[in-house]
Amino acid sequence: MRRLKPIPVGSPLQLLLLLCSFALAAYAGVRLLEDDWFGVALWFAGAAIVHDLVLVPLYGAADQALLRGSEAVDRRRWMPYVRVPAALSLLLLLVWFPLITGQVADRYARGTGMSTDVFLPRWLLITAVLFGGSAALLAVSRWRSGGGPRATSSS
Repeated sequence: MRRLKPIPVGSPLQLLLLLCSFALAAYAGVRLLEDDWFGVALWFAGAAIVHDLVLVPLYGAADQALLRGSEAVDRRRWMPYVRVPAALSLLLLLVWFPLITGQVADRYARGTGMSTDVFLPRWLLITAVLFGGSAALLAVSRWRSGGGPRATSSS
């Protein structure tokens, strides 16, 4: 008869942190669902369907096209320096899309008393900083590995 392996549960601190995260998620869920539970549930279901059926194939195809293009110029090792800032920028766009595009400007202004005019420039600035930081990391990485500009010897 085979013995079952014990379930790895981690340290008491890990269990406490996990329990606290579940409690915080439950509290956030209760607060989120108290006004319009059907709208929130519909939004979650729609977001999951749109993500799985539309977005995953789109960014999979975009990644494959980027890989093919990078192989053509022998730059495949640079891919993480493009993927990470692009993914973070697109995630921010996805989360803040209604405010970035101004679709909910009136409702946002009524609720907060502030304008949505700052969201597009800030998202563009964050995107530029992400790609700039990634380019700087790539430059440092190439410089450390000796792949930077080569010094020419004068004869």
